[in-house]
Amino acid sequence: MTNKSQQQQLKNASNAALASILNLTLLPVIGFIALYVIYKKTKPHNIDHYHAVLGMKINIIAAIVLLLVTALMIFLGGFGSPWTWVYVISYFTIVHTTFIMLALWVLVRSWSGDKLFNDK
Repeated sequence: MTNKSQQQQLKNASNAALASILNLTLLPVIGFIALYVIYKKTKPHNIDHYHAVLGMKINIIAAIVLLLVTALMIFLGGFGSPWTWVYVISYFTIVHTTFIMLALWVLVRSWSGDKLFNDK
């Protein structure tokens, strides 16, 4: 693999990680679409493909958890219940922040061209 090819893969990997963070924070659907576009441009077994797939997994799991918390809020009292704020604040301070921190960790690992966990 050439140096230029490696640099492009690292750029794609960091762009995928950045799109993952954007999807979790500022641009929910647009970030995921950008992540999917990056994923379609990658080839399997490359570092950029790894980071694109990892970003998609993180964001899909975050969306599922958000839907479960919303369903739990509706089931346990609806949006008019005082407990709704307990669920919302707890979710965003614990769960969503964990997803954002994980995405930031993936971004830092993508800058160095490493996977999230080193396989030994």
